[in-house]
Amino acid sequence: MCQLYSPYPVGNGDKGQPSESPFVRLAVPLSLLPSALAIVAGILVLFGGGELFVAGSTAVALLLGIPQIVIGLTVVAFGTSAPELFVSLISTLQGGEATALAASNVVGSNIFNVLVVLGLSALIVPLRVKSRLVRRDLPLLLAVSMALWGMASGGRISWQAGLALLVGLVINLVWETRTAREHPEESELELEDSPSSPVAAGFKLAAGLLLLVLGSQVLVWGATTAATALGVSQTLIGLTIVAAGTSMPELVTSLVAAYRGKADLAIGNVVGSNLINILLILGLCGVVSGGEGLALAPVLVARDLPVMLLTTLVCLPIFWTRGVITRLEGGILVAFYGLYLLEQWLSSSRSWALDEFRLITLVVLLPLLLVFFTFQAIRWRQRLRRREG
Repeated sequence: MCQLYSPYPVGNGDKGQPSESPFVRLAVPLSLLPSALAIVAGILVLFGGGELFVAGSTAVALLLGIPQIVIGLTVVAFGTSAPELFVSLISTLQGGEATALAASNVVGSNIFNVLVVLGLSALIVPLRVKSRLVRRDLPLLLAVSMALWGMASGGRISWQAGLALLVGLVINLVWETRTAREHPEESELELEDSPSSPVAAGFKLAAGLLLLVLGSQVLVWGATTAATALGVSQTLIGLTIVAAGTSMPELVTSLVAAYRGKADLAIGNVVGSNLINILLILGLCGVVSGGEGLALAPVLVARDLPVMLLTTLVCLPIFWTRGVITRLEGGILVAFYGLYLLEQWLSSSRSWALDEFRLITLVVLLPLLLVFFTFQAIRWRQRLRRREG
């Protein structure tokens, strides 16, 4: 019998099965190059578009005579979440596999904001927490996160649930505006003293919107093609690469604020952005998705939404103890994000070490974290008693 020639040498262990060519091994990395360039370019364009959008919309609001407090609670807050908004909306409108990016982008961004943005800001300088964040904003974020988990328990966010989130956004904005006007010292903002001309303001606003749309489309394309080439889910890409990329405005804003000693801005930016991500972005995506609703990956509901809720819950004892986020606590937050990424990698690679890693996390790391925060709370109460005595 004539034997056909094969350019691949036959391995000893698997007779008849050609071993992998080095050209085959290079094929995947080379195919990822356009996707990686698109992801980087999309993130950079989104960052520039967000900056122009905030500058332009703030200038337009000033020209219209809108109070600075209202501008800070709406325009500036929405501006830092603009990349997440456009990426999630475009993913929802494109339909198909791209819809997995919509919800995973928001959940991943919220986890990134608490663990990385807040943690790195605290590593730069200990962050003193205002009482308003403890008594109002953080409990509200926790309640909204729990409501989202309940809405998503069926595997999708219906248009009715999306509408409810948008109504909650309006109620929160009205409440924010009223309390900010009653306590203006808690809502100080730094805006430009000399407003731009109408033409310049309109140009910045239009250019920002154009860049946001363009950057979102490029980033979504890069993320979907990268997921296809790597053989991983769109949800995983949305939770990690896309979420970190769209959270760059929050990261830069909080790091600069922490460096300048404005802890309230650094913390408020994280809490406010997470609220807007859930109420505005997922609300709009749920409404736009129509009767079918916004589909969620099962792993997102079973693992990542509880992680998002847990990270918000972890902030409660941190914010309560002495009213300061210390460098040690900031380092713990960043370290836990590293563990979260490690769990994502082990899950995607189906590693044998996944079960052992989860067991160590549940049996060792989480109890240690609980003991640490309990000890911090006891020390805080002892200090309060000494002051009262």
